[in-house]
Amino acid sequence: MAKAVANKKRAKSSKKAARLKVQPLRWLRRWLVRTLLAVAAVFLFLILLFSVVNPPVTHTIWAEQRRLGEVDRMWVPLEEIAPVLTRSVVAAEDAQFCRHWGFDARAIQAAIEAGGARGGSTISQQVVKNVFLWQGRSWPRKVLETLLTPAVEAVWSKKRILEVYLNVAEMDEGVFGAEAAARKYFGVGPNELSARQAALIAAVLPDPKDRSARRPSRFVQRRAAQIADGAATIRADGRAACFED
Repeated sequence: MAKAVANKKRAKSSKKAARLKVQPLRWLRRWLVRTLLAVAAVFLFLILLFSVVNPPVTHTIWAEQRRLGEVDRMWVPLEEIAPVLTRSVVAAEDAQFCRHWGFDARAIQAAIEAGGARGGSTISQQVVKNVFLWQGRSWPRKVLETLLTPAVEAVWSKKRILEVYLNVAEMDEGVFGAEAAARKYFGVGPNELSARQAALIAAVLPDPKDRSARRPSRFVQRRAAQIADGAATIRADGRAACFED
């Protein structure tokens, strides 16, 4: 009898110990799920907010301001930017902008085949990276970018995506957005840019710290000529319709 009671107590003790081991795991899973839901809610709120409110700053702008002391930027609506600049930027960075929902499979495949020597990010992906995330090639950032891009495409119009991009993209060292770039490079407003000036600015975008639209290298001049042709092409074949209608 005493032995049976002892065995019963040991069994209860073992079950209790097992429960104590399981409870921290349950707490950890619960905490992780709640954290993920909270992060998702914050991102969703920001996506909805920035669909109508202009982002006050980005991580890149903040980092450059700390490094340089000050940056040059002024927000302008898409209507005050020369259409030739919007077409040039799309032709240079994402010619299929109006035909995809955030990702360009052909551009991604081309980037893979090039071994990473060229980028495969769409303008939508670049907006997500610039506005909501940070620069770099880390896997966490890329995963977040992949998750957030479809959400931005679903909530924002193509015009809004392009407007934000043209106001937060770095176009010279410490120079952000079309207004600041047009004024610094050519002394005109963003609505006064010529086709060549617009193409030169677009040619600088992939590497704004080492390229210049004011003193373009031969490579930048050749690239600008290609972009000018591309801008005319996407206007003619309808690939600019989503942001010009």
